[in-house]
Amino acid sequence: MAQIAEDLLLLLLDNASAQPCLEKARRDRVLGAAVLLDLAHACLIRPAVDGDPAPAGRLLALTPRGPVDPVAEPAFRLLQRRALRPASAVDKLRRRTEDTLLTHLEATGQIGRIPLSHRRFAWPVANRDRVAHARSQVLSALFDRTPPGASTAAVITLLHAVDGLGALLSLNDRGWRWVHGRAGEIALGSWVDESPTGLAEVNLAVTASVIRAALSA
Repeated sequence: MAQIAEDLLLLLLDNASAQPCLEKARRDRVLGAAVLLDLAHACLIRPAVDGDPAPAGRLLALTPRGPVDPVAEPAFRLLQRRALRPASAVDKLRRRTEDTLLTHLEATGQIGRIPLSHRRFAWPVANRDRVAHARSQVLSALFDRTPPGASTAAVITLLHAVDGLGALLSLNDRGWRWVHGRAGEIALGSWVDESPTGLAEVNLAVTASVIRAALSA
């Protein structure tokens, strides 16, 4: 399961209009980045280091030990062809990732599709249990300082990088100061030290660091 990318899009769809509540340019980039972080959490990609067969910092595909999630597979095949700078990988993925995610979420019964006009649809969440859990985890990590799980930390990191937390939250100035401070801590990797982690979580945090820099540039 491409949990990070799926959770992120479900959170963006969870509103009265049943349409993503982050403008398209930022949404396309952040969803492309989310798929890359799903691959990192699955230990299928990582940033290259000195001694690797690619320049340091580029995203390097690793050898899969089983089938790759269908949502993340196009991104993995892209990096299998050659290692890419994080910004280049995000740019190449941004045009197709949302459509792939919407098709997958609809096929698995997690969202519906309602025609609004020519080539324009609403995407109501069919079962709110998952998105409600994802939202509660984000709120708990931000406001209660609960150590976030990997997917929650990744969602917060990505939205913070594109100044997109306003798509999920409506706060006064004091609330935003708190949220930006806490989200910044998580984006810098504090969550790895807050809860038990293994290789997958560490690889996710390391990869998130270079992806965040690419999104913020």
